[in-house]
Amino acid sequence: MGPIVFRSAAILCFLLITISPRNAQEAQHKDIKHPELPKLVRNWAEKLGGELWHFGELVTRKKLVEESFKYTDIVQEDGVALLKDIKERIKKMMEQKEGAVRRIMEVAENAATKGDIVDDNFNYYNAKELLNSATKNDEETEDEKEDAEFDSNQAESLRSYESYDVKYTNDESVKYSRMIQEDTEDYQLDQEQEENNSEDMELPRKVITDDYEQEPMASLKPPEDRTHLPLYPNPHFYDIEVNTNVSAVHVPSNVYDRSQEVIKGIKWSEELDQTFRNNYKQDPSLSWQYFGSSMGFMRQFPAIIWTQEPIDLFDCRTRNWYIEAASSPKDIVILIDRSGSMTGMRREIAKHVVNNILDTLGNNDYVNIYTFGNTTEPLVECFDDLLVQANLDNVRHLKEAMSSFRTEQIANFTLALTTAFTLLQDYRDNRPGQGAQCNQAIMLVTDGVYESFREIFEEFNWRNLPFMPVRMFTYLIGREVSDVHDVKWMACANQGYYVHLSTYAEVREQVLQYIPVMARPMVLNPNLKPNPTWSPVYADATDPKLTNYLWEKRERNKQRDRFLSYKNNKNRSIFFSDEASDRKYAYQQTKREYELSEERKYRMMTSVSLPVYDKRQNANISEKIQINEKIWITVTRETRVANLLGVAGTDVPIEYIKRLLLPYRLGVNGYAFIVTNNGYILIHPDLRPVFQGILKPAYNRVDMIEVELQNDDSEPRKFSDELKDFRRAVVNQTSGQKVFMVKTHIDQMKRIMFGKRFYYFMGIPDTPFTVVVALPDRYGSYRIQYPVEDDPHRIRSNNKNLTHFFTGNWTIHPDWHYCRYLDDRHNFRSPEEELLHFLHKMEEPGWRWSPECDRKLICKVVADAKSTDWYNKNISASNNEKNGHEFIKMFGITVAFLATHSGLTRWQDFPQNVDDQRRRNEQHFHLVHNKAIDEVWYRRAVEQYYIQPRSFVYSVPFGAEYEDNPEDILVTASHAIFKGNKTVKAPAAVVGFQFYHSTLHTLFQKITNSCGEINCKRTCSSEELDCLVLDDSGYIIVSYDKKNTGVFLGDIRRDIMELLVEERIYTRTRIYDYQATCFPNIPTGSPATRFRNPLFHLNELVQWALATLFYLLKSTMASDDGLLGPVVDDEEMVEGSGSEPPSRAFEKDFDQRLLINKTQPEPCDKEMFLYSLLHYNERNISSSGYNKSMTGNCSRPFLVQPVVGSNMILLVINRICPEMQVDEEFLSPNPIEVDYNMSRQCHIVHYNNFTRRNYMSCINRSIHESAIEICGKGVKTAATFSIFLASFISIAISSVFNF
Repeated sequence: MGPIVFRSAAILCFLLITISPRNAQEAQHKDIKHPELPKLVRNWAEKLGGELWHFGELVTRKKLVEESFKYTDIVQEDGVALLKDIKERIKKMMEQKEGAVRRIMEVAENAATKGDIVDDNFNYYNAKELLNSATKNDEETEDEKEDAEFDSNQAESLRSYESYDVKYTNDESVKYSRMIQEDTEDYQLDQEQEENNSEDMELPRKVITDDYEQEPMASLKPPEDRTHLPLYPNPHFYDIEVNTNVSAVHVPSNVYDRSQEVIKGIKWSEELDQTFRNNYKQDPSLSWQYFGSSMGFMRQFPAIIWTQEPIDLFDCRTRNWYIEAASSPKDIVILIDRSGSMTGMRREIAKHVVNNILDTLGNNDYVNIYTFGNTTEPLVECFDDLLVQANLDNVRHLKEAMSSFRTEQIANFTLALTTAFTLLQDYRDNRPGQGAQCNQAIMLVTDGVYESFREIFEEFNWRNLPFMPVRMFTYLIGREVSDVHDVKWMACANQGYYVHLSTYAEVREQVLQYIPVMARPMVLNPNLKPNPTWSPVYADATDPKLTNYLWEKRERNKQRDRFLSYKNNKNRSIFFSDEASDRKYAYQQTKREYELSEERKYRMMTSVSLPVYDKRQNANISEKIQINEKIWITVTRETRVANLLGVAGTDVPIEYIKRLLLPYRLGVNGYAFIVTNNGYILIHPDLRPVFQGILKPAYNRVDMIEVELQNDDSEPRKFSDELKDFRRAVVNQTSGQKVFMVKTHIDQMKRIMFGKRFYYFMGIPDTPFTVVVALPDRYGSYRIQYPVEDDPHRIRSNNKNLTHFFTGNWTIHPDWHYCRYLDDRHNFRSPEEELLHFLHKMEEPGWRWSPECDRKLICKVVADAKSTDWYNKNISASNNEKNGHEFIKMFGITVAFLATHSGLTRWQDFPQNVDDQRRRNEQHFHLVHNKAIDEVWYRRAVEQYYIQPRSFVYSVPFGAEYEDNPEDILVTASHAIFKGNKTVKAPAAVVGFQFYHSTLHTLFQKITNSCGEINCKRTCSSEELDCLVLDDSGYIIVSYDKKNTGVFLGDIRRDIMELLVEERIYTRTRIYDYQATCFPNIPTGSPATRFRNPLFHLNELVQWALATLFYLLKSTMASDDGLLGPVVDDEEMVEGSGSEPPSRAFEKDFDQRLLINKTQPEPCDKEMFLYSLLHYNERNISSSGYNKSMTGNCSRPFLVQPVVGSNMILLVINRICPEMQVDEEFLSPNPIEVDYNMSRQCHIVHYNNFTRRNYMSCINRSIHESAIEICGKGVKTAATFSIFLASFISIAISSVFNF
């Protein structure tokens, strides 16, 4: 037995050693190392690229497109001349708007002098109470009735263009189905026949007006009932229902509209209606016109029904256009008493006062907050000894710091006042160019002072009487205040204003009293009218303080959905990790159609405004005077006044200014932008004010230096001296030129482009704005030009209809100005219908060019249409390819398209490849991709031309793994058509197609499963190999696992991505997003969570009121024979009165994974690493990673080859090799927040305090101001329930909207 056992054990050991994992792995490594594999992979890449290229040429008819531009010439677009043209257009527009505002201002100042006591029965159009009296019958005008009577064939001729733009029709599936032919086999032939039958038809012209507005005297005969008004949708005002004959009045929630002064102002301001109408008639491009009163109401033209969800927080006096026009720029130091007596309600009122002061500051103002007890300390430590710009970012930071404001110690007023005066004096005398360099003020918030501190004012403020450099505003808080003399004297003796506040509800109205005081020098110098004030970009009628509320509302909905999903599915596997869940949600929210709708919802604006002065020098005033601790008397007397009546202004939509930037002349990858005097962006293609449908917290504080990124490897916010010099020149409105090597992110910040860019810049005089034009190198300054024979006049002279060339499926850039009526009496269902209308007019005798049309753009689009009118022909008929239909069916193509530099896009559908289910699930191509040179596939194709001219750019959606129907994923391919020679070239068009990813997947499997003529043992269907096709940014186009579609390679194989970077297949570039939004967690139970949702507080208030009412009723009616049932005490109500407890049979164990982390949006900076494919020519590709083999020891477990004729590579990975460990943290395209070891705001204040220009008029003193005695008042109110209720509601509302 012994020898046998020994022998058996030896054999077993030998077998174990032989088949150990390591030896087995080595055997497999040796087995996988086949010499034919590199050649096989190369063949696969060549075959895949060859078939795709051949099919792309067939379906796009690339050669025919090139022939279409054969007779064009190349001309150079001079950057300086282009810049001057853009600047003059914008300047002319701005002068028109300024003129309209001046007329409103002049009429308002004259009308105010006629104001008398208003009858108590006076009514006005209250925008918040208006009802629309228009009926559907009213809206159908005579012109519409005529349109309805058109011949059915003529109506059918509109089929091809009435459904182009998503903003004109809601039922997209119906629109798409109209374009699909029933007979799929003869689809294209039928399409041609239909076009030939309809090409000469006259198209209907749609003119929409309303009878009420048509009558010239309608405005002179207003209906007696001013709660009703006929309102009609107007495309000039975003299709909002308006009435362009009258204005309506908005009154803030905190203003009583029947008070004598308010109703008097509403009455005399009715005279502005005629001016509003005249302005609109003279300049039909005018947007909203308005007069904002210093008493709070705003008269706006045209009249609308005012709605704001969830609550109306709008007050015109806190809007930027009002703030900056009402007074010259100002430096403000706020001093908050934090002594031990400032507790409870006093502390809350003090915080509310400070928040309201901050709401009245703008980008041209500077501020800091100090709290004082025994010591005086800055509210934000890093702001010490500074005045910080009052932009949204800094103001938000200060408000957040106020939430942690604590009371303690005894107030040292001497130290606090000295600190404030010293800081302001330092900015006046020793810091030129810093701060506002105009008005200065100290805001003192306290519950009482023990003396007047006269010696401090004598030392700092009374050296040059009667002029005082600093105004003093005092806010006395508390009901039980016996002596107000000193605190009032401090304000009155220093040209300020005193307010006594005892309730929360009165805070805003009283805080706003300081603005007219700051405006007094302007009113007292009527011959020194300030220049019109232009505001920074802002969201129309939207309060930035809503951001937190909307985000919390979204999180509540998300939390609810998680609970419901858990309850309905009973499947815990449905839950993603927080990161994965967030990515999916972000993917769903950032789809393009969602982004566009949200951008339009917020309606970005700039405004021009002017202050309106009261021309009266004297007026009767009534004020309360305190005789003793208990007795107050009211005294009326005449005194010198210098009142600010309000501010007149008009809006200018940003989208309107964008049309003046001549985007068609800027060309593909060229752009223009506008910078303010603060260096902030007014217009820029990379300005991203909205995040997932919600306005960003600091959306309009984006500096130009944060969006124009040099191609260097600098650390975050370490901008080069050259870039800072460029910014300084732009801000100071110096004309010039610069050249930079830049990097630009595109496609949702997932891709990157590099290149040289030429900048041309020039200021617009008497405005805060500078225009900058940026053109790319190589092709940026060259355009194609058609011969004179293609001019519309020549075409008409040859008896050809211009509309003849606009047949089949076509669309134009929806945001460009081709031709447009300047008034609002014409409405069109789509931009295409509007263009055809004007082309018909051009065919009529006597046509002359007018400002309604951009002649150069019309000439370009007509010439493009003429050159490409053959595109509607059957593909097989226009190609020599016999098997065209088979190719189309095999590749699952859905659409082929052609886009030109004039914004024209043509396409052909292939409905035989689209079933009904897919048709319902998809938005049609022309609804999503109708912006020609602005489309990502257009921009990438043009750049790809200089890398590999003979190639298509392929892409799939990012995050396609989150798609509900992965079979419906579309692949987009595009190729640029250039005209020119070896030295000078210009992009003329881009062709492309879309096809189903499932067909690409099938083709990929077919090719990589075959050995062809090579004798091989392994293909991509083998378990040992994993095969993927990557695009030029490292994203997976196709692999055997469909779930990887659109996924970044580094997310699934970091080790392989690192090796590809090491071998210089890809290069990695760090880029920063200085407009990012982060979401720090909010600890549960913190004050932030308790005081954020106003509806929560309102709910508590209602419950308290109902409970109190219920208690009172029961107390008074308990004896009424049990009418209300037996009285139950609180303990019984809590415990119940013997009733059975609710059943818990259905309760489940709580799963913590159901809870989401509560967050709030905060501005932040993020960094990411984007990848780009390095390209090699035939001479150096042999020494690249493409010529390396797969190693047997797993040190290089992959092969890679370029897919010819594309932007893709084929990657084959050895699956047997274990994934290698990446030593350092992988540098991913996923954004990561930048840590500055301090707050972002502190870092910017200390290290990015760049140059700004003071452009606003500074009128801060008048010798007559000493004659004005009005300097404040105390508010003494009875403790009524209504005031208590208003205070409680105000607390509830402000608790969420303070940020």
